[in-house]
Amino acid sequence: MPRLRQVSRDEADKSLLPVYEALFGDRDPVAEPGTATGTPGNWWTVFALVPECFHHAVSGFQFYRSKERRITPKLRELGQARAGFARGSQFVFSQHCKALRAAGYSEEQISAIPGWASSDCFDELERAVLAYTDDLVLSGGRVPDSTFDILKKHLSDEEILELTYITCTYELHATMCRALRLEYDDVDERVVEVPIPEGETRNIDFMRAVDQDRKDS
Repeated sequence: MPRLRQVSRDEADKSLLPVYEALFGDRDPVAEPGTATGTPGNWWTVFALVPECFHHAVSGFQFYRSKERRITPKLRELGQARAGFARGSQFVFSQHCKALRAAGYSEEQISAIPGWASSDCFDELERAVLAYTDDLVLSGGRVPDSTFDILKKHLSDEEILELTYITCTYELHATMCRALRLEYDDVDERVVEVPIPEGETRNIDFMRAVDQDRKDS
């Protein structure tokens, strides 16, 4: 379950109802979750807690999908999908894999995104977009000149700005989905202590035992 309260249809601000209607029909999405794409739909019902935040986020979706954008859908979606994977958001990565398919990427290319650096599925510009996304998400914006030079070789300044803004927006969404446990990111932390077997000494210094064994041999 999400870590924050969800807003039912009856509670939702009236300005949000057209979106609720488009996504969920006449259902209450809290009592009867689910969207046409198979997601639980709780991104929408949690963001509805703050209607202004909801509308701000939706306007971001409208921005990147606008016909006025200069960056191509293929490159845009490549950045969005890699941002989701790099940030570890199952939801963002999964949703934008579908968008990559719609944008014309092959199954081989989509499967190669997690290990793109060792793949030959992408051309020079696509590899630069993937590297740039990793620099934005994993390196906090520390972008080598060599990567930026390839972007400048193929793209206008306007296209690079749009790519940067949209990719960083989806790092934000990936991070928020993980933090609030929304949609497919409602998962337990997998890095936890694994208990020792029942009946074994609980305070044993394992490395001391290894060191002693090495000295004795």
